[in-house]
Amino acid sequence: MHISLDGFVAGPNGEMDWIKVDEEIFDYVGKRVSEGDTALYGRVTYQMMENYWPTAGDKPDATRHDIEHSKWYKKVRKVVLSKTMNPDSNRDTGLTNTLIISDNLSDRINEIKKQAGKDIALFGSPTATHSLIQLNLIDGYWLFVNPIILGRGIPLFADIKAKTKLELLNTRRFTCGVTELNYTVDRQ
Repeated sequence: MHISLDGFVAGPNGEMDWIKVDEEIFDYVGKRVSEGDTALYGRVTYQMMENYWPTAGDKPDATRHDIEHSKWYKKVRKVVLSKTMNPDSNRDTGLTNTLIISDNLSDRINEIKKQAGKDIALFGSPTATHSLIQLNLIDGYWLFVNPIILGRGIPLFADIKAKTKLELLNTRRFTCGVTELNYTVDRQ
């Protein structure tokens, strides 16, 4: 997840025009994301992704990143956290490889975590992230700290109820000035 130095994941109105990405970051993230088999989204982020990625790789001006991520997006299992989407909508609308969770979040996510498979990657989705943090369902944080102070916006960490210890796994500085911080949650 991209984050400002002062802890925001978007501007006050959801703006993300401050996020720095380039080919170096796309290549790095693409490699890591391709190792996962489940993508978790909140409704808003999912709808944004669903409107772009299924056909992004088919466009005449598609970049290598668009082509690769589009292929991955079409095959990855998608889990959507939403109180407004109908959990049966994948049958009603033809959504494939998509599970919608609208209730019993803790139980449903823990069931998914117990299934065979690779990492579950949470994409954007600040509201969904806040819910998962409050339920202690996040096992690690993969943050891309952008060299900017926004002053206000949508915070990554909101309404934190308990202290969470983290262990730093690695860091990486990209030439555009973004720094990756990769933490695992210390459950001891």
